[in-house]
Parts: sequence; C-alpha cells; structure tokens
Amino acid sequence: MPKFIIERDLPNIGEADQASLSAAAEKSNAVLSAMQAEDKDIQWQHSYVAGDKTFCVYECATEELIHEHSERSGFPANSITEVKNQIDPSTAGV
Repeated sequence: MPKFIIERDLPNIGEADQASLSAAAEKSNAVLSAMQAEDKDIQWQHSYVAGDKTFCVYECATEELIHEHSERSGFPANSITEVKNQIDPSTAGV
C-alpha cells in the first residue's frame, strides 16, 4: 500500500501539552475509524511534532483519502508527498 508524508501547518503545536496532543490524536482516530468503517483503506502510522508543524506518516490507497481525512478532521494537509523508498544507515552497506 502506498505510504505518504503529510506536512500540516499547526501554529504552536510544538508547545502543545500532552492533553492537547492526546485530544488531537483522539479526533484523528475517530475520523479514521469512521472512514475504515466505510471500507476506505487508510491508516495513520505516526507523526513528528516540530515547531509549528506536524509531519504525519500514513498508509492509504490514494492521496484523495488523505484530503478526505483532512476535511473531516479539520487538520490541514498543506503538503502531501508519496514515499517512493526508504533508506537508513544500513543502506550504505548493501
């Protein structure tokens, strides 16, 4: 299944407390559950919080599903990039 990196502009997210981050995750999870109940193939892997942005990793069938999640959750999807490959330090030894 394709993997995507989503950049979301969220002012002050880097200063959010654990309760705020938990509430955001709950909201996203609720939308994802509803979409999955509609047989839409979308899954959130994890997110990185940095400054005024989050960088979210999703696996889903199409980029359009990310746009739908964004609209339904209220979380912006300012940039969506499909991941074509993955490398790490061990890649150098191949």
